[in-house]
Amino acid sequence: MKFSKKLAMAAVAALALVGTAACSNGGSNTSSSSSEKIPSKITKKTTVVFWNAMLGVQGSTLKQLTNEFEKKNPKINVKLENQGAYDDLQAKINSTLQSPNNLPTITQAYPGWLWNAAQNKMLVNITPYINNKNVGWGSAKASGIRTELLDGAKIKGTQYGIPFNKSIETLTYNADMFKKYGIKKVPTTMEELKQVSETIYKKSNHKVVGAGFDSLSNYYTLGLKNEGINFSDKVNFSGAASKKVINYYADGIKKGYFRVAGSEHYLSGPFANEKVAMFIGTSAGEGFVKQGVGNKFTYDVAPRPGKYTMQQGTDIYMFNHATADQKAAAFKYIKFLVSKSSQLKWANATGYIPVNESVVTSSEYKNNKSTKLPAKLEDSMKHLYSVPVSKNSNAAYQQLNSIMQNILSAAQKGQNVNSQINAGKQKFDAAWKQ
Repeated sequence: MKFSKKLAMAAVAALALVGTAACSNGGSNTSSSSSEKIPSKITKKTTVVFWNAMLGVQGSTLKQLTNEFEKKNPKINVKLENQGAYDDLQAKINSTLQSPNNLPTITQAYPGWLWNAAQNKMLVNITPYINNKNVGWGSAKASGIRTELLDGAKIKGTQYGIPFNKSIETLTYNADMFKKYGIKKVPTTMEELKQVSETIYKKSNHKVVGAGFDSLSNYYTLGLKNEGINFSDKVNFSGAASKKVINYYADGIKKGYFRVAGSEHYLSGPFANEKVAMFIGTSAGEGFVKQGVGNKFTYDVAPRPGKYTMQQGTDIYMFNHATADQKAAAFKYIKFLVSKSSQLKWANATGYIPVNESVVTSSEYKNNKSTKLPAKLEDSMKHLYSVPVSKNSNAAYQQLNSIMQNILSAAQKGQNVNSQINAGKQKFDAAWKQ
């Protein structure tokens, strides 16, 4: 969930200048989807432009699904426009928000990217489309999409997005190493994760680090959530609960049984090289784990230790400048992408989690033996959490990564981390107030 602070600030400044003009430009940008009549059928050739950041097998699978949709809906042409990586897509959206009529019909995005677009009425409230029985499902419940995933695509309580390529955090562990060092139970709590990590570190004569977390922003956010605190501008970064979360990781770094990815960016590399026994990372990365491990040892996945896990990944959002036919056609396409048959193909091919609950519990998905996740996913999704969408929440969340890096770097050098926590508080508070 990378975020370009510089681009975001530029977008905020630009929107402050053009927001009023954009709302009055051509009139269409301020139209209310709730009052706009939704066509029951697409009777003339209609083109839907879809900006995305799907590369490799993700992009080819999206193309296959799109071809399948177009065959079933010959009046609708879906033009897939890949914008590169997520950072590139976010930058493209930010720059184009200044000329709303140049926006696509729909785009992949994190809700935090589109906070200002929602405030400037550039997005379509898609609840009427969900509830429409012709292009939608008739109700959110009938969509089969898990409530927490739908809620994660809301901005200020309005449903602007439909979840699409989603993942969660899971624990990946070296099963052979567990046997070697007498570990009989996979950690289910953070205390157990600490104990198992210490055991492996000691029994390996300090050659194998116990565990680490790929995303430091997720680590801190979920640590607070497990302490009963939601991520918001009310968080006291130097408070007792915050320090408890920080010191859990910092103490493990000081004593050697925890580590961070550092310059290697992801812990799947050190894990494949048997330098770390466990790591917490995105479920969508299992393909890289499988490729890196090969036949060297047996790995497995398990629910993330602790009550909550992070649901992450982008949703699909629709822009208000589109015509009524384009909006209806786009929603039919979205509905197709999140259908049971499409999600089964999508999840098996890409490693993303199915957003359609009927796929998660289906034998067709659970019996997929090519990766470890399908059999474990249902148990791993009991308590999902996402970063709440509010003004500057995305900026504050992204700032956490560098703040935690500085703190844990001090811990690695054996230094007292309090000065870095105090410095981190200033940066954290400033991110919320920018």
